[in-house]
Amino acid sequence: MKAFFVAACSLLGLGSPVFAAEPPESRCFGKPAQGRIEGAWRLPLFGPNFQAYSVLGWALGRSYVHSRVHRVILTAYARLERPDSNFNYIYGETGLEAGGEFWPHVTHQNGLSVDFMVPVRNERGKPVDFPGRVWNRFGYDLEFDAEGRVPGYRIDFEALAEHLFELHRAARREGIGIRLVIFDPALTERLFETRHGPYLAKHVRFLRRPARWRHDEHYHVDFKVPCS
Repeated sequence: MKAFFVAACSLLGLGSPVFAAEPPESRCFGKPAQGRIEGAWRLPLFGPNFQAYSVLGWALGRSYVHSRVHRVILTAYARLERPDSNFNYIYGETGLEAGGEFWPHVTHQNGLSVDFMVPVRNERGKPVDFPGRVWNRFGYDLEFDAEGRVPGYRIDFEALAEHLFELHRAARREGIGIRLVIFDPALTERLFETRHGPYLAKHVRFLRRPARWRHDEHYHVDFKVPCS
């Protein structure tokens, strides 16, 4: 699937942006639910072990983030790139180039909010791409049960926990933080049972009550960056 994705993007003239010179740092204003951003950086469409949730969504400019968040995300993916890991991580929607209202999301307005689709395995236990399709709204309409399963797939909680662990470490090295993670409360308890679970429970703040939307097929991360 990844090879097909990359080949299709090449035919369409899309690819991973390479900066000739690093652009200026971003400036964020307000809060995730009421804000904007100047100088946002666009996440790459794909990389060695990750890709966007949708070529269309990326082409429509729905994958912009604050420069410091951009570095954190790519650093975490780089840390996860190992010969013994076969996961192709999928990031979801982030925000617009200038921020502001981002339908249908309530937040994602100042470049600090990022959705990550859950890493999954198939029925044989093999890591596979998240099953986001046009007809299930690129995966946002999937409904995982209390054990983290949908027909044919199950969440790999170890891989999910390792990703959050690397995000947190990368954010600390960048001098910022993670303000909040939104993930289904029942599935969060499964997350805490993993190897990195105790670390996450201690160092990362999770929304412990049900959110307006369930957040079972993705985990929403709000980063903590000083904004005007």
